[in-house]
Parts: sequence; C-alpha cells; structure tokens
Amino acid sequence: MKRILIITILIWTQGQLFAQDHVKISLADVLAKVQESNASIKVSEQEAKMAKYDYRFSNSIFLPQIAVSHTGMATTNPLMAFGSKLNQEILTQADFNPALLNDPDQIQNYATKVSVEQPLINLDGFYQRKAAKTTMEAKELQAMRTRDYLNFEAQKAYGQLQLAHRAVAVLQKAFEAANANLNMAQNSYDQGLLQKADLLEVKVRVTEVSDQLKTAKSHVKNASDYLAFLMNEQGDVVYQPSEELVPDNLGETVEVTLENRADVKAMDLVSEAYRANMKADNMTFLPRLNAFASYEMYDDQIFQADAKGYIIGASLSWDVFKGSQRFAKAGKSKTSYEKAKQEYEQYVAKSIMELQRTKRMVEDAESRLQTSKLAMEQSEESLRIRTNRFKEGLEKTTDLLMAEATYAEKQLAYYQTIFEYNQAQSLLTFLTKE
Repeated sequence: MKRILIITILIWTQGQLFAQDHVKISLADVLAKVQESNASIKVSEQEAKMAKYDYRFSNSIFLPQIAVSHTGMATTNPLMAFGSKLNQEILTQADFNPALLNDPDQIQNYATKVSVEQPLINLDGFYQRKAAKTTMEAKELQAMRTRDYLNFEAQKAYGQLQLAHRAVAVLQKAFEAANANLNMAQNSYDQGLLQKADLLEVKVRVTEVSDQLKTAKSHVKNASDYLAFLMNEQGDVVYQPSEELVPDNLGETVEVTLENRADVKAMDLVSEAYRANMKADNMTFLPRLNAFASYEMYDDQIFQADAKGYIIGASLSWDVFKGSQRFAKAGKSKTSYEKAKQEYEQYVAKSIMELQRTKRMVEDAESRLQTSKLAMEQSEESLRIRTNRFKEGLEKTTDLLMAEATYAEKQLAYYQTIFEYNQAQSLLTFLTKE
C-alpha cells in the first residue's frame, strides 16, 4: 500500500510539472533575449544617457544665454515716472517743473528687452565639463561591462538548467531501478528467501530516491524561473535546454592586460573625473570674465517701440573670500580624488587575484572531470555485476542498494563537475574580455 502511495505521489508531481508550459530553448536564444530585454541592462543604459545629458548641460560654459521679456506697468512714483518718460524719449522742458517732478500724473510704460549673457573665461566650468565628459565615458563602459556580465550570468543560468534536467533524468532512472529491485525483493520475500528487514530497506531506498527526484524537479523550476527573470519574461514556464550538458572546449585563453578591460577603464575614468572636479574647485579662487548685452524698446502703448536703446559690456568678477567655504570644498574634492585612486588600485589588485584564482579553478575542474568520469564508469560496472548476482541470490540486499546509490551519486557528481568546469571557463572568458 505504501509503495502504491509513493508511486501515486510521484505521478501527481510529474503531472503538476508537465501541466506547466514547457519550452525548448537554446543558449543562443537565451543570450539574445537577455541582451535585448534584461532590466539591469536597460537600467545601465539609462544611467549612461543621464551622464550624457549631464555632459550636454556643461555646454553652458561656452554658449550664450538669451532671454526676451515684455513688461508693462503704470506708476505715479516720481522717480519711476521721470525715468519712464526718459526711456520713452518724450521728456520735455515742462517735465522739470518741481510740482510735476514731485507729484507726477500716472504714466504707462511698456518695455521690450532682449538680453544676452556670454561666458568668456570661467576656468572652473572648463574642468567641470571635463569631469562630466569623463563620467559619461565611464558610464558607457560600465554599461558595456553590464552586458558582458549578464552574458556570463545567462550562460551560468543555462548551465544550471541543464544540470537540473540531467539530475532529473539520472534520478528518474534510479527510481525505476529502485522499483525494479523492490519487485525482485518482494518476490524473494514472498518465497521466503529474503528477510523482512531487507525488504523494508529496499522500500526505504525507493522513498529516498522519490524524495530526491521531487527535489530535482523543483530545481528545474527554480532554474527556469531565474532564466525567465534574466530574459524579463512573464508567465509560469518550464524551460528545457535544447543542448546537452557537455564540457565546453574553449581553447587556450589569450593573455590580456587588465587595464584595457571595460570595468577597469571605467574605474580609471571615475578617478579622472574626481581629479577634474578637484581642479574645478581650485579654479573657483580665480576671477571670472563674462560679456553681456541687451537691446531695449520702450513705449506708452503695448507692443510698440518708439524709443530704443542698447547696453553692451563685460564683467570681471572675483570672489575674494567666501567664509572659507571654497577651502573646505577644495579639500574635500582632493580627498575624494585620493580615495578614488585608492579604490582603482584596489580594484585592479582584486581583479588580478580573481583572474589567477579562476585559472586555477579551470585547471582543477578539468582534473576532476577525468576523475569523476572514471568513477562513474566504475560504479556503473559495479552495479551491473551486483544486480546480476542479486538476481541469482548471490548478493546481499545492502550491497545492491549501496551500489545503486553509489552509481546515482557518481552520475550526479560527474554532471556537477561538468557544470563547474563550464562555469569556470565562462568566468575566465568574462574576466579576460576587453
């Protein structure tokens, strides 16, 4: 009865899994969809665009600012009334009468003004623009590196999916073999050739394999969910890889200079941006030179311009002392630059360490690959011999169960080693990609 219950539960679990949408997918399709739709890639590209607009914002240190205004007013203020008449070019001798000067009649004034301000020399702005450009280039490189990383992450997720499906296949066969052994053990028990303790041990083995199989199928769903997340896909889908889990042969890795890698170059550019900001803060101690001009039109009627005039000039301004604010800001920017340099050097050192460690990982995984393959072949042959001897009544039940468990374990270990070897190869490619 217990055996029937186990089989029923397993069939129900399989039905639940296969009730979901099953989609075959290749690694090339996964990589293409990740590059096209992944949310992290889109975020990094938006950050690069933001940095690009920050750089465009710095065009203001070269380009003029132009403004147009039209103002209307009515006043009896003595000073404003006299000035309005003067601007409208309607001032007469009678307007100098002290009584009119002190108590003028209401006057209307409409002024149209076109003003232009042109920066000439603003040294702090030049370095701020340089910092913005460097930051923009760094963000572009970081976006490129994000694409490379998601490419690596997609390969890893696809490998996990392959491994999960392979584990299901191995454990499915182990479950079938365990049930076959249970049938033989039940027959032997019914004939009085096997003790009840041995029969129960076989049943326990069937239950263990069943639990392992259900866990493996959960891993398939987890791997599918993560793959869907990377591809920004919606829906309850179980992916099935169209490619088998086999060792990748990527050939010899070309030695590269880490300083040319996109993320390392981005870190270097960030350091340069801090350096430019430091110089910009130091330049605030120097004077600024700007030009200005305006063309003004006045009338006592709206949108009329009987009187005209212009102003043109230049302004040299120098903030000599601002309560030590600039000294503090310059000191902080220098400290930020020194911090950025230290972070860059630390990042390079860490990258070199990771590269060396990954090279060793590839070598170790390659060595384990051969060992695990031989171990799997040996356990398979041992299981075959013990199964034949058990059928003839020449082998103990415990020895058969141990051989069966060992073979399944060695199979899973072999495919796990393939996965680790492939991931080490992919990581090495990622770390050496310029």
